Amino acid sequence: MTSHDRIKIPPGFWIGLREIGFSMEEIAAKSQMNLAEIERPEGVTTSQYFTIWQAYSELVGNISEAVVKLSTAYDPRQYPPSMLATYHARDYRDALNRMAKYKRLCPPENLRKTETGENCHIELSWTDPAQSGPAMLVAITFAALLELGRRGTGQPIKAKLVEFVEPLGDGQLLQDYFGCPIRYGADNNRLTMKRSDLDRPFLSHNEELLEILTPALEHALDERQSKFSIVQTVERIMKRNLAGSRPEMLIVARDLGMSERTLQRRLTEEGTSFKKILSRVRHETALAYLMDPSLEIHEVAFLTGYEDQNSFYRAFRLWEGETPSNWRIRQKSTSTLAR
Repeated sequence: MTSHDRIKIPPGFWIGLREIGFSMEEIAAKSQMNLAEIERPEGVTTSQYFTIWQAYSELVGNISEAVVKLSTAYDPRQYPPSMLATYHARDYRDALNRMAKYKRLCPPENLRKTETGENCHIELSWTDPAQSGPAMLVAITFAALLELGRRGTGQPIKAKLVEFVEPLGDGQLLQDYFGCPIRYGADNNRLTMKRSDLDRPFLSHNEELLEILTPALEHALDERQSKFSIVQTVERIMKRNLAGSRPEMLIVARDLGMSERTLQRRLTEEGTSFKKILSRVRHETALAYLMDPSLEIHEVAFLTGYEDQNSFYRAFRLWEGETPSNWRIRQKSTSTLAR
């Protein structure tokens, strides 16, 4: 996920949670967020989104149980447009193709679907490699893909294999739900299906609705790609030149083959600035590095472009309201409690 994106949580998510006995207020309290942050029209940040999922996982207590409960409780009538287009697809293959494509409209996950021999593989990666989501979110995404096929076809479709990079809770519960072996410690998060199941027609197919939804979704994809391309490029250049120095606009502009004035104008047109992007990149990079216990604070400061540790401390207090050391301790404590 690009750092300037925000994630809009669909109303159906909260409705599904209420169906299984949890409220938005409980999630907010557990995630140490206020309702105003969660309900912002532009959505939440990647970190906040991951925190919300972690809060739900901790409230349920058993990650596997949390996955199964929410996957089966989610009402298709509450799907956002991108998901609705998959539910009313022609068949399971069409639905998965649409899901992989339209997932780009609602990060932070990327889905890559391939068909080889008798298998269909769906791999999950994160749009922003510096921010990996909780294992709970990987599992709920794979469960949603399987649930889509089951609801669309009306058949009890089973997976062939589910692989996770990180371990989860009750493996037997997930194995019963997916109907296949569960493997932990894999190189990638991967869901493997029977290729023959992809030919199953959807009972929920609605061609008229697809004719309405598809052009709008395709337009949104084109608009998104056009809108964010320059910001993504600036961020990539910044990250590449961040260690040990503050990336200068002149250097970034030269890399892009344009003048500083042109670069600033392009960024202004997209509602941002060089300074805002740099602060955001440093912030998110710092959080990612602080999660690595092998790095000292002064090393994190250097890797995020600060020449001295005091400047890094001042910036971090503005971002998080506490010192990098305290933030790291709190994250470690939260992670320990989650286990």
